[in-house]
Amino acid sequence: MPWAMTPYAFTLADTDLIALPSGGLYWPAQSTLCVSDLHLGKSGRMARRGGTLLPPYEVRATLEKLDADIEATRPARVICLGDSFDDLTAVGELEDHARLWLARLMAGRDWVWIEGNHDAGPVEIGGTHRANLRLGPLTFRHIATPARGEISGHYHPKARLGGTARPCFLLDADRLILPAYGHYTGGLRCEDPVLQALMHPKALAILTGPRAIAMPMPRA
Repeated sequence: MPWAMTPYAFTLADTDLIALPSGGLYWPAQSTLCVSDLHLGKSGRMARRGGTLLPPYEVRATLEKLDADIEATRPARVICLGDSFDDLTAVGELEDHARLWLARLMAGRDWVWIEGNHDAGPVEIGGTHRANLRLGPLTFRHIATPARGEISGHYHPKARLGGTARPCFLLDADRLILPAYGHYTGGLRCEDPVLQALMHPKALAILTGPRAIAMPMPRA
């Protein structure tokens, strides 16, 4: 399969997976693409609640990235690991062109929305809605628990390389935490005590960007 950017292949729970430079995860044997924390509609939610006014471009930018990953991997299944929308009101505020774009991406695929803490899953858009999903040796959920073979999101991990903070995957022998896939999502530094406690001492940070680069997870 040709890649526009360099991915990083690894094994979790005896399962071969690929971390994409975009922040998506591809499982070739199951033809499954997994993304987390799209936070579609964040700029609208912030404006609605009197927060910082941000240019309302993040929906288009996020869908463009998702479209490119779907074009590259041609998955039969897509799993969205929660917080797909910044809140449930954002689902109703989705513009027609974005709703049609998302419908086109979903067409003909098994599309699974995992519940997040910002949303319970955009029910009216279609797809399957789950609190978590077990596929073979892997469990997909929004927030990490002490379980082996677990893939989650929620924390928006970031690591610094060459003075620049980049979203990253966190990987150890038991679990994988995905970076936030959406724009305007912020992030939690790897040195944060929450992530330090979750991940094993020999955990890796797999940085996103033009190349998916693995390095030892930064420690406090």
